[in-house]
Amino acid sequence: MRRLFPVTDETAAPASDGVPGTETTNRAGTDTTDREWGLDELAEAYAYPPGQAGPAGAAGPAGPQPWLRANMVSTLDGAAQHDGRSQSISGAADMRIFGTLRGLADVVVVGAETVRQEGYRPARAREDFAARREAAGQGPAPAIAVVSASLDLDFSLPLFTSPLLPTLVLTGAAAAPDRIAAAEKAGARVVIAGDGMGVDPARAVRALVDLGMHRLLTEGGPRLLGQLVAAGVLDELCLTVSPMLTVGDAQRITGGPPVAVPRTFELTSLLEEAGFLFSRYRRN
Repeated sequence: MRRLFPVTDETAAPASDGVPGTETTNRAGTDTTDREWGLDELAEAYAYPPGQAGPAGAAGPAGPQPWLRANMVSTLDGAAQHDGRSQSISGAADMRIFGTLRGLADVVVVGAETVRQEGYRPARAREDFAARREAAGQGPAPAIAVVSASLDLDFSLPLFTSPLLPTLVLTGAAAAPDRIAAAEKAGARVVIAGDGMGVDPARAVRALVDLGMHRLLTEGGPRLLGQLVAAGVLDELCLTVSPMLTVGDAQRITGGPPVAVPRTFELTSLLEEAGFLFSRYRRN
């Protein structure tokens, strides 16, 4: 892993003889070897903005403010998945960052179709994050919040029956009562975040904040991410660009009708490992 942006004394120093991964030092004596980053380095690189989240009252009189980030992966030709899943276009470093982002989050927000396609399971407690999460006033693992209008979900799966924290189901007020009852019987917590069948993205964010969840992470899928972008509630995009070409007609990282005016985001960080690019963009 090496940092390409923002440029520092370390990133500006070329590798020895121009060969990536060769040990060298910059003028200040800093090791610039292309190497696997440890947990603390990744956690620092992907830390939530100061004042956006923290222990009760840490952000001032109004309390911590929500920060919604998305974590997505895309191939060079824009595919967000291959054969219906994202894992095949991912890599080892991408999965380390995936785990880091989960380790920093209060809740992971995900669409129902992604739950079905990717075989979602409950987030697990990781010993490497235990002290960090305790210091931040967090539970042992993030909760999973599933966004679903129809509640067409298999409530017998471990995601609903045996999570560390109850899985949340975000739905609309017009959802079928029998499906709400089935979700609650399985142990899920149903949260109404819309007046009709669907979920209003801004209302969903407010509902999670009301539950004490401020560090928000979404892993898509494309339809959900498109709705979050269109509603103007996405603060940050963590995008992995995979060095692969898949052709085909796979979805992009967002789906849905175009926004009237394109949303503008600013590049804040760019890392690289094994040809994968790991970018962070924040909303202007």
